[in-house]
Amino acid sequence: MARKTRREAEEAAIDLTPMLDVVFIMLIFFIVTTSFVKEAGIDVNRPKAAQATKKPSATIFVAIRANGEIWLDKRAVDVERVGATIEKLLAESPTDTVIIQADKEAKHGVVVSVMDQIKLAGIDKISIAASEN
Repeated sequence: MARKTRREAEEAAIDLTPMLDVVFIMLIFFIVTTSFVKEAGIDVNRPKAAQATKKPSATIFVAIRANGEIWLDKRAVDVERVGATIEKLLAESPTDTVIIQADKEAKHGVVVSVMDQIKLAGIDKISIAASEN
């Protein structure tokens, strides 16, 4: 049995550098193209609607509980701080739509105040989440 010299062994090795380059390029591509969704952080009892449709493009969700608590980015927020928090989230991931997940027992005035704050932050498209029948 013939023994390979060190030089022959080096010539027979497979160069993995191009494969690693491709893997790193794919990793960078997936990191850049991924959009992150900012969930409100709580579950609310949404009202039912016969004409409810899905809106997959929004990345910011605001939840309003029945007792008037407002949740944004997994923490409770005062009504006055909703606009500033939305602006901070817009700097992280720009979007043109915000979805409000209001409990069916939530006060109408709180929902309108939150909508005003969202508009002051520069978002014109506001959707109200509802459950399908």
